[in-house]
Parts: sequence; C-alpha cells; structure tokens
Amino acid sequence: MEPTGPIEDDPNLTNKKFPGNPTLSYRSRDPLRVIAEVMKWQGHPPEQLQQMKDGVAHLKTKGADIID
Repeated sequence: MEPTGPIEDDPNLTNKKFPGNPTLSYRSRDPLRVIAEVMKWQGHPPEQLQQMKDGVAHLKTKGADIID
C-alpha cells in the first residue's frame, strides 16, 4: 500500500504495546494505493483467533476503551 495523503501512527499500538511503531501500523483518512498483492498468506489458527476475541471481550466487560 502507498498513502495518497497524510498518515499517522496507529495509536492502539504505537507507544502502548510496541513503542516506536515497529509493526509499521498506520492510519489515514485518505485512500491508499495498492502497489502489490500478497499471494501467500497464512492467517492465525482458529484457537489463537478465539483467544484474541476472548481477550477483547474481557476488556469490554471491564469497560476498557480498546479502539482509539
């Protein structure tokens, strides 16, 4: 992806979980230009996805605002 306008570090990761944004996670209000396609990608196993969903649900029950 290539930004067509300004981008900012994703506040859900940067300086919270991964200081300095080593995951290269960004946000933009402008469109992104597709410059290449990932042909081979393997997602997380179902068990790991369920653990992630359970963790988010647990945070929600505690009233955590998990998405900035």
